Amino acid sequence: MPSDLSTTFTGVRFQNPFLLSSAPPTESEANILRAFDAGWGGVVTKTIGLHPVVNVVGPKTMFLRADADSAHLSMKKRPGAALHSSWNWELISDKTLDWWVPRLARIKQAFPDHALVASIMAGSGNDTELRHWQELAVACQEQGCDALELNLSCPHMDRPDMGSNVGKDKELVSIVTKVVKDVAKIPVWAKLTPSTTDIVVEARGAFLGDADAVVSSNTFTSLPLIDAETLDFEVHVDGLVSTGGLGGPAILPLSLAKMSQLTQAFPDKSFSGIGGVSTFEHALNYFLLGCGTVQVCTAAMLDHAVGPNVIRALNRGLACFLDKHADKGWTGVENFVGLRRDRVVSQSKIRRPDEKDYRGGYEAEGYAEPTAVS
Repeated sequence: MPSDLSTTFTGVRFQNPFLLSSAPPTESEANILRAFDAGWGGVVTKTIGLHPVVNVVGPKTMFLRADADSAHLSMKKRPGAALHSSWNWELISDKTLDWWVPRLARIKQAFPDHALVASIMAGSGNDTELRHWQELAVACQEQGCDALELNLSCPHMDRPDMGSNVGKDKELVSIVTKVVKDVAKIPVWAKLTPSTTDIVVEARGAFLGDADAVVSSNTFTSLPLIDAETLDFEVHVDGLVSTGGLGGPAILPLSLAKMSQLTQAFPDKSFSGIGGVSTFEHALNYFLLGCGTVQVCTAAMLDHAVGPNVIRALNRGLACFLDKHADKGWTGVENFVGLRRDRVVSQSKIRRPDEKDYRGGYEAEGYAEPTAVS
């Protein structure tokens, strides 16, 4: 009998706890339909705004690769290189709300039992902009969307009242969340930026605004590398580049650290984890630290755009894990969410060796052997 992989997160039932995150793979109706058909438990749309957005000329997303036998990093494809990370400077959807509305309705009609989450973004500089958040929220929920994800985390917005510029301000995070909650009849998730001094502060603002969940992390603010031969950035337009977002395997440990901070500070709240997930073993880290769902982007982009092989492997991994631990009575992710959250402690709580056993770490790989003192 097949395992039941379903879970309930913020009151929404998901056929499995794996979501395709808000990114290029979810920028169209066709892609979202393909994603649901492939088996994703949920899809978060590309971020929807009220006004048209024009993206940069040329490539918006590229992949940084590492050599197995050297320290060389480059976006250039070459034999034997492995994925290090993704890099993008893509803005929100270039399609307006009017374009999205009928498509959201058609998606829900085609897949009524799958969770569709609308990512939305507006400004926050005045009452008019705050009303735009409400307009977006109402329009999306009226088409049958199951939840709203507030984009308070896009790392490359020029406007000071949008994206991660909002996500770094605890008061704006709280205000925007509360404004949307005032009109929302469906759960509201606040997606925060990792590029902040203390993400717990902004999360507290989101929860004070009555957020149903916090999502972390978006990509990390970064630059592409400079090519040593041409002296140009590996991604540029007319020689110029701006900061973009780093995702993929490289940010997995960084995102886990952010999530650990969040789930320890708010152990009774709901969290959706993002960052570097390619396999079930990666996703398991987020579950054990306290996440109820996990979102995927880079791995899916490299797998036929919407990750049909990735989601099959994730579901298979979860099913095998539950079967392996059936003797504990585990029947779903809720049985092991947060199980390792308390293992993360401050440095002062880590046991130190006795003085006679201390070798200063010189036995570690790459260090010279300690010299005997006569």
